[in-house]
Amino acid sequence: MVVQDWLTDYSLKNLVLYGQKLLIPSSDSAKLDAQLLLCLVLEQELSHLLTWPDKVIDVSLAKQYLELLMRRYNGEPIAYITGMKEFWSLSLAVSTVTLIPRPDTEILVEQVLEVLNGQETLSCLDLGTGTGAIALALASENPTWQVEGLDYSLEAVKLAQLNAKNLHLSQVHFYQSDWFSKVTKNKVFDVIVSNPPYIDSNDENLSQGDVRFEPVSALVAADNGLADIKHIANLAREYLSSQGKLFFEHGFDQGTSVRKIMTDAGYKQVQTVKDLSGHERVTWAIFNSQF
Repeated sequence: MVVQDWLTDYSLKNLVLYGQKLLIPSSDSAKLDAQLLLCLVLEQELSHLLTWPDKVIDVSLAKQYLELLMRRYNGEPIAYITGMKEFWSLSLAVSTVTLIPRPDTEILVEQVLEVLNGQETLSCLDLGTGTGAIALALASENPTWQVEGLDYSLEAVKLAQLNAKNLHLSQVHFYQSDWFSKVTKNKVFDVIVSNPPYIDSNDENLSQGDVRFEPVSALVAADNGLADIKHIANLAREYLSSQGKLFFEHGFDQGTSVRKIMTDAGYKQVQTVKDLSGHERVTWAIFNSQF
């Protein structure tokens, strides 16, 4: 790849402007994406661009920057290019073996914290943890909680463990498991949370935007996207303490179905919380364990 002939001014402000114009057709945050990619090449913070806008960089660095811009122009998520994503004010390492943590998932974290407000001793299990975002966010707010996170992908587990180490959240234990298959027998949790695969395999959105680059196994579920939610809702009953609570993130149009699944499985006080766009996004309920 060569630098555009007209781009002869390699000042930081001009490179950001060039990147912004290039990315407008493919990104809703073109300027920020350009800034983040330039910071990655320079190994500097965003403040460096703002403080030294007229600083001129070497042509070799400009070429590296343009290569990253083209990856983003072709649709590759910014988080996969930089290898990092912020979630709940935590800086998480990400890779193509996991979903990219999204703002909608913070609603799940918020709801758990609201419902369990003030409880100092609590056990929590995060199913399909991916980067560990949910488990680590909860642990960061409640250092006395005992939090476990599991994932079918061993690579995802290693990534979550790396994030726990980087964030100094040693109380979170991550391990590989096909849902509950390797959870300690007879162990129960006060809270089980999950952002499972919930997209139907025929959903047209799978061929658009960032999801084109994300692992299909973490996105798609059978039975109109509800298969894993049904599976978890049924099995979770064996792993919840008395008055234990189960929380799901789900698709914007799945609220009615998820409430029915949980009600049919014997959960009580089933309720759904909407996201910032007014869509039903998180459903949770209580299970009266008889054991």
